[in-house]
Amino acid sequence: MHDTLIANALILDGCGTGSYVADLAVKDGLIADIGHGLGAAAEVIDATGLALMPGIIDGHTHFDAQLTWDPMADPSPALGVTTVVIGNCGFTIAPCRPEDRDLTLRNLTHVEGMSLEALRQGVVWEFDSFPEYLDFLDRRGVGPNVAAFVGHSGVRSFVMGEDASKRAATDDEIAQMARIVREALDAGAVGFSSTTADAHSGENGIPMPSRLADMREFEALSGELRNAGTGVFMITRGNSTSIASLEELTRNHGRTTLVSGFLHNPANPQRHVKLLAELKAARSRGHRIFGEVTCCPLTMEFTLESAYVFEGYPAWRPAMQAHGGEDLRQVFRDESFRNAVKANLLELKGTRIFNSEWDKLNIVAVANPGNSRFEGMTVATVAAQSGQHPLDCMLDLALSEDLKTLFTAVLLNSDTQEVAKIITDPENYITLSDAGAHTTFFCDAGFGLHLLGHWVRDLGVMSLEHAVSRLTSQPAALFGIRQRGQLKSGYAADLLLFDPKTIGRGPAKRVHDLPAGAARLVTPSIGIHGVWVNGVRLVTHKDQGIAGRDRLPGKLLRAFVH
Repeated sequence: MHDTLIANALILDGCGTGSYVADLAVKDGLIADIGHGLGAAAEVIDATGLALMPGIIDGHTHFDAQLTWDPMADPSPALGVTTVVIGNCGFTIAPCRPEDRDLTLRNLTHVEGMSLEALRQGVVWEFDSFPEYLDFLDRRGVGPNVAAFVGHSGVRSFVMGEDASKRAATDDEIAQMARIVREALDAGAVGFSSTTADAHSGENGIPMPSRLADMREFEALSGELRNAGTGVFMITRGNSTSIASLEELTRNHGRTTLVSGFLHNPANPQRHVKLLAELKAARSRGHRIFGEVTCCPLTMEFTLESAYVFEGYPAWRPAMQAHGGEDLRQVFRDESFRNAVKANLLELKGTRIFNSEWDKLNIVAVANPGNSRFEGMTVATVAAQSGQHPLDCMLDLALSEDLKTLFTAVLLNSDTQEVAKIITDPENYITLSDAGAHTTFFCDAGFGLHLLGHWVRDLGVMSLEHAVSRLTSQPAALFGIRQRGQLKSGYAADLLLFDPKTIGRGPAKRVHDLPAGAARLVTPSIGIHGVWVNGVRLVTHKDQGIAGRDRLPGKLLRAFVH
């Protein structure tokens, strides 16, 4: 007697090969068999007209903090995700000394667009070291499966304290950091993550700690992957970090390197092409180094109270250092601040997420009814009507509304033809949901549904079978995740049942369900009929959300294929 039988489904096994109609049986959390005449089951689901695939593996998330109060990692399971990889970009909450906890949260508020009130109220601190953090997640339980990077900034802060964001490390400090990284790998970390990205700044605009590391430190810490014989090196690349230097690190540690993130920038349209070609050349020399890309346009919703869109510009730092309220308003009124930002916009065009495309920066909602005529207009249009520079126009409008004006910026990856070229290269890794972060700005946790609906069904840029493999077996292989990512007998029953004719994600909406009532953006799923994690159904067609939150069937993944 099987636990569950999903009958008459179009089987997409995750291998990228042909699909076929069959039944799939689940027993004790595993796929028992695939075929016909499989016998009786306690629950039989008629999947006629529906497709069944492995659950989506989301390799670039930031649920590290959220999992301590929300083990379900909402909204990802409702969007077809059955495994999340956390700790990307080096932004982890462990290791962390008790006296550094609030600074860690304040840095996350800036670099990852998280609510400080939600973090302070929500994070459950029952750990100091990284192994203790993993033990905590194991003990508490998780909804989806979880694999965790140990993060460079967390390790650096643990060893160097406030100096972590000020200077290079000494030999002794590097040795201490290396021991912590090795301890984390031995405890079950999926790898070591870092960032050198120019936009990654913490409280008051100071660089996140890993940005102060020199190549000597990178070689030593990523070298622990070689010593441990396991793990992935993940890095978000800054403008000063060359592909050649990352290839050399990959040669030294001998493991897989994932480099984030490559998006089409209309202000510098050949930049990503050149960089991805350099990665391909490195692979031809035998080095496993892959680019992380996304199938979603990068769109952010924001107010000038927290304008992550502009924080990559050095001249914006006074706004990041301001203490809100009148202090921030004074910064925005200052003519020297405005002139410095305008100069940055010219000098750095094509190297940041916002590139003076004021015609793609929209006024969504105004706080003053007298300004309602501006809703739905672009900043470029309003600026032209007033004869102002767009920056002045945006700042003046926001100042007149106590910085409550809501804007939306279409930033990168909006050119369909160019994005199609990026995502159809089978060696690029489609990911970058950033789920759990930037929650007030956007929600791309449904990136997999967007790939299956928009790119496969609507535009036909790749086959359904190939798209499924890019979301399942490819990331399983990159991270060394065992017996997941494919529909095979004996593999974990991580499953997504959906309607290929309707699959997709709905429009974003703002909800206030984080700790302290903080807001976030979520996108509902369309066309999902079921999601199972280790054989336990978390999502039904009627729910269109996560059902039975008391059930935590996920596994903390701590052993990976070498």
